[in-house]
Amino acid sequence: MRKASVILSLAFLGALAACGKTRDAPVTEAKAPECPAMPKQDYAWIPGATFTMGADAHLPEEGPAREVRVAGFWISTHEVTNAEFAEFVKATAYKTLAERDPPKLPGAPPEMLIPGSAVFTAPTDGNPNWWRWVVGAGWRHPAGPDTNIEGRDRDPVVQVGYDDALAYARWKGKALPSEEQWELAAATGGADRNVPVGKDGTPRANYYQGSFPVRDMGTDGFTSRAPVACFPADDHGVHDLIGNVWEWTTSKAGGENNVIKGGSFLCAANYCARYRPAARQFQERSLGTDHIGFRLIDTARPAPATPVPDKG
Repeated sequence: MRKASVILSLAFLGALAACGKTRDAPVTEAKAPECPAMPKQDYAWIPGATFTMGADAHLPEEGPAREVRVAGFWISTHEVTNAEFAEFVKATAYKTLAERDPPKLPGAPPEMLIPGSAVFTAPTDGNPNWWRWVVGAGWRHPAGPDTNIEGRDRDPVVQVGYDDALAYARWKGKALPSEEQWELAAATGGADRNVPVGKDGTPRANYYQGSFPVRDMGTDGFTSRAPVACFPADDHGVHDLIGNVWEWTTSKAGGENNVIKGGSFLCAANYCARYRPAARQFQERSLGTDHIGFRLIDTARPAPATPVPDKG
């Protein structure tokens, strides 16, 4: 159920009081890298394993570390794109949660009685809030009615709630991954468990380089969502498990929340830093944002004829 308190919870501890009255000057985004062709393989096989899930980290929601057994499965090599979601909407006339009339809750601000969604906006002296309800924001207009996805077919679809992602998955005859499946794929794909950079120090994922939330240097070439599979694949052949957009999982986290994984272009070293396999966040199922998307798993496809042996 969408409600005013959601915006506060999305702020991840509220406005950044330490920002002060002076702000860094805007910076020019580095030239975006030329993205390679889309992956030839739509799904990659993740061998089953017994692995250590979670971490004894400074973020209490990640611990305690525990051993988990997960059977092998197929996971999509990239996040669902705008173009793919548009095919679903064209075929089914589906309306996302952000496009429907919100429930008329007592005490809700007037703007939250009109279809819309949550949009990240860098705080200012006049408005310290990071997350704002924007009327007209939706998957076609990620940051509001003045924005659109023209020319961005390959970007990950966002502003989709959990039920929207689930509806798409069912239409495709697929499923959403559990947290355990998602983390196994990320943890065994060869990604650095702490920082998304290569041995030469260059970014290997789309995340926030700079002082969050006021100065994204865009060293990776992006200060927002990147086209899917623009960054190198991991050892399994899967792209963007770390960074770009958070991804829905089927794992519940109490109340109206599900676990989301992977971090996003808004995760920086000085705040969030949840671009690690063990990192997790909780999101109200009925609320999308402009930094949450999803990917699928294929539960019907048989295992490879000569699968990589399960580990553990």
